[in-house]
Amino acid sequence: MRTVPERLLLRLEWRVVRRLEGRVHGGYRTAHRASGTDLAGLRGYVEGDDARHIDWNVTARLGEPHLRMFNEDRELTAWLVLDRSASMAVGAPGRGKHDVLAELALVLARLFSRGGNRVGALFYDTGMMQVVPPGTGRRHVLRIGAELARTAGARRGSTTDLAAMLDAAARLVRRRSLIVAVSDFIGGGDWERSLLRLTPRHDVVALRIIDPADDELPDAGLIVVEDVETGEQLVVDSGDPLLRARFRAGAGERDARLDVGMRRAGVPLHRISTSDDLVGSLIEVVTRTHRRRA
Repeated sequence: MRTVPERLLLRLEWRVVRRLEGRVHGGYRTAHRASGTDLAGLRGYVEGDDARHIDWNVTARLGEPHLRMFNEDRELTAWLVLDRSASMAVGAPGRGKHDVLAELALVLARLFSRGGNRVGALFYDTGMMQVVPPGTGRRHVLRIGAELARTAGARRGSTTDLAAMLDAAARLVRRRSLIVAVSDFIGGGDWERSLLRLTPRHDVVALRIIDPADDELPDAGLIVVEDVETGEQLVVDSGDPLLRARFRAGAGERDARLDVGMRRAGVPLHRISTSDDLVGSLIEVVTRTHRRRA
């Protein structure tokens, strides 16, 4: 009998992975310059260089020997940094932010590993961290899926420390890698400084999972509002126009700070809603990534 991660991965392979395969491969390559197939540029010839790479047309035009330089294709190591904090439990049953994160993690791990790349995962909740070291193949993806299922229960009494999550990634990932941070990015800490520590060494991409409940208070009269991370409860009148406006304004300010911080760090931020089609969302991510690197 198949396990829950096996059933989920099988469904995602048929529904998502087959449609995305080929779009992700080649989206990231090392900055190492050597022999390969993708021209990176030209430089002057130095004694000892391989004469086979001399560009004779440029050499004749400039009167000095010049070499072609190429991007060398190498296997990629990707790390999925996954937010397992309590705020990720928001959303409709079966389609909350936790569920979308799990689908994203499995799809990305399967896509990268099918291309021969190694994928590791860091599961972070404030004060707790679990790590699946980099590996490849379907069995390794299922190992990540099993850890996703094990860490699915959100804890209360703690707030998301985004800075601590990014610092944990910086301590763990020492060699240059692609780091994909998957979170709702609702939390505290001096996360901009932590992000700036990651970007000089690694390629970093942020996938922000959002839910309509993050930005809009439902008009349902008197309701009990509970902070899913601290457990604190408060009775409010959700129909109060002033309260609804303040809620929207606070959400807008939070989003604006996030956008500014990501731009400063040079990190592309992609929003994926719990109501979005996963295939369409990932195609948009890949398309924007290729456009940004073109």
